[in-house]
Amino acid sequence: MDVFEAISRRKSIRKYKDTVIEEYKLDKVLEAARIAPSAANRQEWKFLVVKDHKTRQKLINAANGQQFVGEAPVTIVACSTESERVMPCSQPAYTVDLSIAVSFMILEATELGLGTCWLGAFNEDEVKKILNIPEEIRVPAMFTLGYADEDPISRPRKDLSDIVRYETYR
Repeated sequence: MDVFEAISRRKSIRKYKDTVIEEYKLDKVLEAARIAPSAANRQEWKFLVVKDHKTRQKLINAANGQQFVGEAPVTIVACSTESERVMPCSQPAYTVDLSIAVSFMILEATELGLGTCWLGAFNEDEVKKILNIPEEIRVPAMFTLGYADEDPISRPRKDLSDIVRYETYR
């Protein structure tokens, strides 16, 4: 599978099989984050791998009641160890850096035949409390990981002409 195929095949999975993920596959997903680019190559991040059933059950409430968070065999929580740095383009570096790393992880998971769902609906403070994450650490993203027990239809996408401009915006 090439990168474009992984991008095309990736879907948000909300129903998982009760199957343990092989360690070598989990390691490859984590390695994708390790080698992902970051601003000034600072790699100001930590990734928490949550496998424990009881902990995943607690994360359901922190994730706005999304039951599949407890069903997936793994949830990966992306943490920023430095959240004050702002890039020259005025964007917080940690949101960009962790978005890149999580995207790389999700694409590697897709290549390995694993399903994922990037979670944006969660209460950061509750997640921090459940996982003993220090107050100064930010949690901009988390995602579920496992073998899909569904094959949702692909959602429609806008035409390229609707989202691309050349040279100037107007």
